[in-house]
Amino acid sequence: MNYCKQYSAMLWLLAMVAIASAQKPGRLLWSEEFDYTGLPDTTIWTYDVGNGCPNICGWGNQEVQFYTEKDPRNARVEDGKLIIEAHRDADGRWTSARLKTQGKKTFRYGCIQFRAKLPAGSGTWPALWMLGEDITTVGWPRCGEIDVMEHVGRDPGRVQAAMHTPSSHGDTQDKGGLMVPDFDRTFHVYEVRWTPRKIAFYLDGKNYYTYKPKTRNAETWPYDQPFFIIVNIAMGGGFGSDPQYETNGLKNGIEPGLTTARMEVDYIRLYRR
Repeated sequence: MNYCKQYSAMLWLLAMVAIASAQKPGRLLWSEEFDYTGLPDTTIWTYDVGNGCPNICGWGNQEVQFYTEKDPRNARVEDGKLIIEAHRDADGRWTSARLKTQGKKTFRYGCIQFRAKLPAGSGTWPALWMLGEDITTVGWPRCGEIDVMEHVGRDPGRVQAAMHTPSSHGDTQDKGGLMVPDFDRTFHVYEVRWTPRKIAFYLDGKNYYTYKPKTRNAETWPYDQPFFIIVNIAMGGGFGSDPQYETNGLKNGIEPGLTTARMEVDYIRLYRR
């Protein structure tokens, strides 16, 4: 083999190594494998409870569900998976669960993966997301929000990632999405790779949106602090409500025949290079 061929082969090998390295999420630092049965582990998980009233009724989004605490009907671990279920009771009231690691497990930078199967049904609004730990002192959106996965049942299969910052929140423009036709039948890995310079979102290892603002300041980048994880199913609300089913001017548009919605999370893993 002559020198040129050797050099080309070396460049090819280095390129392959670089690609393989970029595809690897890094070293596993922490994981929740749900390898137990019963209520979620209290050393990792706590709960948001109620409907957010009186200060931010409907959790600020006009959602209709009531979040319960330590109720296995709404949140439990079985068969190696976290089950979040929303239920419509006989009186028409919806209950659900919103689990969070606030005050227990926080993270700054790294690759976070959720392997999950999502609920179907118009009016459902499942989410896998993160909030800045300083929300109790600076409030939202100054604390920052990273939505790793949101799905609304009225648009089945369209999965969205979004960023909420002081410069873009609520009806945010900093977002990306793609279609996942088997969202409710197959587990997929929803992933965020968070560095001091950018935040990139992946589905099953494929990048589909990257947030990298040209100007990084407190308005665009509240992402140099620890964040905690949230897993929940909301019902209705400003984003999740289906207008064709809304009544009395409320964001309560949920498919009339729907009585339950179920999300399963196989694992949550944090990697760091």
